[in-house]
Amino acid sequence: MRYIMTMFWAFALGQVVGFLGGALSSQPYDFTLTTIFSLISGLMIIFLGTLFTPKKTQH
Repeated sequence: MRYIMTMFWAFALGQVVGFLGGALSSQPYDFTLTTIFSLISGLMIIFLGTLFTPKKTQH
């Protein structure tokens, strides 16, 4: 469930950042390109989170 929520928030926040970035730089807003970049960023966040999470060891 946490992966689904991470991808949802990556999508939602990516769209906001893409829209505001396009508006501030006077560029047209591209939904498809923004979606691709935001979902790739979400996957990178998930990957880095699993990579740097300490493993639980049993004593």
